[in-house]
Amino acid sequence: MSFWREVFGLSAPVAAPSRKRSAYNAGTVGRLFADFQGTYGSPDADLRQDIVLMRNRARQMARDDVYVKRFLELLETNVIGDQGMVLQVKARDTSGGMDVIGNRIVEDAWAVFGQVGNCTADGRMSMVDLEKYVVRTCARDGEAFVQVIRNRNFAHGIAFHPFEADLVDVEKTEKLNNGNEVRMGIEVDQYQRPVAFWVKRKHPGDTQFTAVTATESVRVVADDIIHVYRPLRAGQTRGETWLHAALSQIKMLNAHREAELVASRMAASKMGFFVSETGEETPADDYDNGVPLIDAEPGTFHQLPAGVDFKAFDPNHPATAFAEFQKNILRGTASGLGVSYASLSGDLSDTSYSSVRQGALEERDQYRSLQGFFREHFVMRAYAIWLRHVMEFGYINLPVTKFDKFYAATTFRPRGWSWVDPQKEIAAAGEALHLGIMSPQDVAAQYGRDFAETQSQWQRDLETAAAYGNEMAFAPFGGNPQGKGVTQNVPTE
Repeated sequence: MSFWREVFGLSAPVAAPSRKRSAYNAGTVGRLFADFQGTYGSPDADLRQDIVLMRNRARQMARDDVYVKRFLELLETNVIGDQGMVLQVKARDTSGGMDVIGNRIVEDAWAVFGQVGNCTADGRMSMVDLEKYVVRTCARDGEAFVQVIRNRNFAHGIAFHPFEADLVDVEKTEKLNNGNEVRMGIEVDQYQRPVAFWVKRKHPGDTQFTAVTATESVRVVADDIIHVYRPLRAGQTRGETWLHAALSQIKMLNAHREAELVASRMAASKMGFFVSETGEETPADDYDNGVPLIDAEPGTFHQLPAGVDFKAFDPNHPATAFAEFQKNILRGTASGLGVSYASLSGDLSDTSYSSVRQGALEERDQYRSLQGFFREHFVMRAYAIWLRHVMEFGYINLPVTKFDKFYAATTFRPRGWSWVDPQKEIAAAGEALHLGIMSPQDVAAQYGRDFAETQSQWQRDLETAAAYGNEMAFAPFGGNPQGKGVTQNVPTE
């Protein structure tokens, strides 16, 4: 064939390109992976096209779905708790001892500021409420925004003003003459450090209460905005809802549950149809658009006219596989949300002590990680802004020159948890103390307490007992406050 190609001047056939074998299964291409294309966009490019829709869907699920509502409540309860993050200041004086007076001034002032009516501009939240709001909003919307408002009419001349992510102009994306970029309403410099936020004057969805919604946005410097979100990729300017991986599954599960409930209700009604071979109309109690209806009551029987037969309608619900199917899907949903199935569903039917304990310990590690995140990205930032302000403008009797001293000595103690098996784990903690691999503070921290605070409380309790002429049978480290043995009447089984 090559001879005739030369005679007639034909070109050689082009060999079909050989497909290079992928080194990784995840890089395989072909018919089975035709719908698995991946994404090539930057984090902001991918997020911009879906951020509003995902946020609105997450809000709807937070209102309508029982499991999403439960997930948000778990975050509030376990990350923040009923007391919030408790401030402790342990600054030292020039002699190296604790600056008891200065520490007390800061702690007392922060406690006053954290009361309802003082810490937020609208006067509706306490600091604990604000912390819970930030956690819930960050999980549902993907981000939370809090503006710093300075005004002499506030208790300390300063307050925090939370506002929804809708107000940050997501459509504003441009290159500025000063070299900065505005990405989805956030102005950043060449290193993508936030410089300012472009905030709308009115909520775009607040059309029922305002005649005209102001669509223009104003520039607010970044020092006056606390933006809390978890970036999943480098260079990500705004946050994405924490529900994004499980949102479609939650929606489908919700729809399946609703359909099963409707079908079960129909099955419980035991409806049917009357069929006549002659086509004659049967006697009826009522008519629906010309169709005869016969009412049935429990314990009653109707005699059918001649030539009329009854065809029962039985959809055969509830289905026996419904519960197991819902459970399996919900397990995957719980994994996507980062919580245990037992906590999310409240179902303990297939659990044992060891599985519950292991799940609780892993879940608490997740909550501790979130506690650290919110402490660093919101609570400490809000506290630093407040502390500098009250020192600078004389709301507390400490000069602003001591800001670094007290701020560096500040810690916020999050909530702790009681042990799953207190008797065994307290004994293990005692052994760890004996071996020197844990300190009393380590043990106290597991309860969300401070060792020094516990000792102070012990001292007050001993003084109270002594004031009433009583002796306490218990004291720290197994000692006796009066230095003499105490015989306890322990009931026997």
